[in-house]
Order: sequence, then structure tokens, then C-alpha cells
Amino acid sequence: MDTDVFPQYLRIALDVAEKIAAGELEERQRLSGRSLLASEYAVSPETVRKALRLLANMKVVEVREKSGVVVLSRDNARRYLELLRSRQDELERYERFRNLYERYSELGREMMEAGSQLMTARLHPTRSQWALPQYELRVPEGSGAAGKSLRELRFWQGTGATIVAIRRSQETIVSPGPDAELYAGDMVLFVGGPDAPAAAERFLGLPRTV
Repeated sequence: MDTDVFPQYLRIALDVAEKIAAGELEERQRLSGRSLLASEYAVSPETVRKALRLLANMKVVEVREKSGVVVLSRDNARRYLELLRSRQDELERYERFRNLYERYSELGREMMEAGSQLMTARLHPTRSQWALPQYELRVPEGSGAAGKSLRELRFWQGTGATIVAIRRSQETIVSPGPDAELYAGDMVLFVGGPDAPAAAERFLGLPRTV
């Protein structure tokens, strides 16, 4: 009988029943206490308790309070073994189901963790994910942009860059709105891609730098 598919407590019950059926353990013989059996099988006392309860239900052994475990019947031990053999296919299907369920649960945990990491990355991007190079240019005298609002200028449409601040004398206008106006001498701070500085120079009417 392939016992690898059995849970540990069932393997212990099977081992004890086989010893009784083979005559290695005689009827009315007293077995070691649950704690000693646990040490013998290298399992917890609770695992041994579950194994003995199976055997007690089949009248193979009797568990007596304060006096240990006593072997009752070799015939019942044989019947118990036959029952296990007849139900081995069922036990194997159960074990396969249990393994599949554990794999499914583990996959579910991995999916939840991956989803959580994805959501965290979207809600709290790292600096490398959102930072753009920042540039600055001065609005020259005679620029066609002077005296116009950002709404009129459509700076982003014309340059692909976004103005994040305007420095004017001792004043700095952070995140200027669409009605903010540019004047000659203003220092414009903007973010954008690598082509943004050249595009902004052309837009503001600055002489091209080589």
C-alpha cells in the first residue's frame, strides 16, 4: 500500500495496526504512552492522539485514562487495514485535491502581492519614475511672448514643455496658472524632454545657441 499520500497521523495508525495484525504487538499488550509514542515517531503528542483515536474508533486499541493504550483485537486491526486498502483511491484523490488547493492558495497569495506592489508603484512612484529634467530661460527684450498670458501662448503645445515657475525680480510664481503673463526679463523654469530647451528658445525668440 502506498502510504505517501496519507497524512502523518494516518500513517502512524497504519503502522500500529500492521504491527498488531502481524502479531508484533499482542492483544492486551500495553503500548507506550502518547508522549513516548510521539518521541518514537518524532511527531507531536497531538498527532499521536489523532492516530490512536482512529484505532480506538475501530476497536483496535483502547485508550485508557491514566493507564495508557491497550491492544484490543488483532482481527479488528486486519479489518482496519482492509478498509484502508479499499479506500486508498479515495484517499489519493483527496490528497491530490489538497495539494492542488495548496498550490491554488499560494498562487492567490502571489497574485495579491503582485497586485499590491503594482498599485503601490502607481500611487507612490519613485523619483526615477516621475522626475524630468528642469531648464530655465530668460524672456528676451522684444520677445513675441512678452505681455501674453500662458493661455494665449499655449506654451506646452508649442514646445512640449511645462512651465513650473516664473521668477520675476524678487518674486517667484510657483505653478503659474493659465492667466499668468510673461514679461521681458522673466526667468521661466520648465520641465520637458531633451528637445524642450531648443523648442523653448525658438518659442521665446531667443537667438539659437550652438
